Amino acid sequence: MSAPETLLGAAAAAMIAPSAGSPAGCVIGVDLDGERQVAAAGLAAPEHPTPVPMHRGTLHDLASVSKVVGTTTALHRLASMGELDVDDLVTRFVPAFGGHAETSVRDLLQHRAGLQEWQPLYLAPGDDPFATIDALPLRYALRSERHYSDLGFMHLGRVVEAVAGLPLDAAVRDLVARPLGLRSLGYGPVAGEAATSSHGDEAERRMVATGHPYPVAWSDAGFAWRTAPVNGEANDGNCFHAFGGVAGHAGLFGSIDDVLDVAATLSRADERPELWDPEVTADFSAAGPDAEQALGWRRRELVVQGERMPLLWHPGFTGCAVGFVPGRGIAVAFASNRLLAAEPAPTDLHWQRVLDTLASTLSTQE
Repeated sequence: MSAPETLLGAAAAAMIAPSAGSPAGCVIGVDLDGERQVAAAGLAAPEHPTPVPMHRGTLHDLASVSKVVGTTTALHRLASMGELDVDDLVTRFVPAFGGHAETSVRDLLQHRAGLQEWQPLYLAPGDDPFATIDALPLRYALRSERHYSDLGFMHLGRVVEAVAGLPLDAAVRDLVARPLGLRSLGYGPVAGEAATSSHGDEAERRMVATGHPYPVAWSDAGFAWRTAPVNGEANDGNCFHAFGGVAGHAGLFGSIDDVLDVAATLSRADERPELWDPEVTADFSAAGPDAEQALGWRRRELVVQGERMPLLWHPGFTGCAVGFVPGRGIAVAFASNRLLAAEPAPTDLHWQRVLDTLASTLSTQE
């Protein structure tokens, strides 16, 4: 067994080591210039009469990682094709957009459009979630500061649909999955072996009941919350209940290799000029007014033996994350079912441990 395999295997085993905050299972993957190592541990679906083990091909609810591997990457492709400019106004593509009139696609990608962070759209009267979003009051001034917004990426899904002339699931398939050769990336429901993501809608039910971390506009009186284990359908309540499983902010499923393939391709974007325009790619990778936010992707430093490298990355609420170093052929991802834990540890805690393992792996390559 190679040193990277040993390190990844140990990291996966440590992540599921018994504790109140440990997921039932996880999978970690690293791709270094096309050389890939993946390690899985624990259970994907522990609630089954015969518990299903986690393995390399397990499909995961990617939650907000959908924002980058799906919506952002589709927009990156469309911009590379000359079909849109990120400084175009959103109303050019979505005339009904209910945000600030001068909002650009860039503003939405940078989470600086002044929108509310979240609302349970499925509790609103009516059956058109976009009509509900467009009628919501704005919460902040345009471009005043960054406020991470699910609603903004719902709008970006509309932009992708308008520019591509396709429903979002078909657009992501044609712009991302097929060109990158992704075998299982797509929106749910999925029929293959999937990791169970949570015990019903318990997280959002609690958010609605407490009004934390965001004030909620509607009551859940009479709403039919999910109570059974969620497997193969979108964990995110808005995606599942309001959008039928396909949305710009959540809903994608994929294997660890699918996620790594997106990150690895972007980390070596100069090798695929037919997919990625160099100027567009540089723009999507650069920090904006907020040092820790690029276009769609978040930014942070990866430190390896004193060398500081920019890592573009994004987490997902279900317990997953993906990242890559532009121009360096370095990609990393992990997925877990963290919400099954008695006291789920934050995704960021698991991610930091994965990045520590990546740094150790890179050190062995020196």
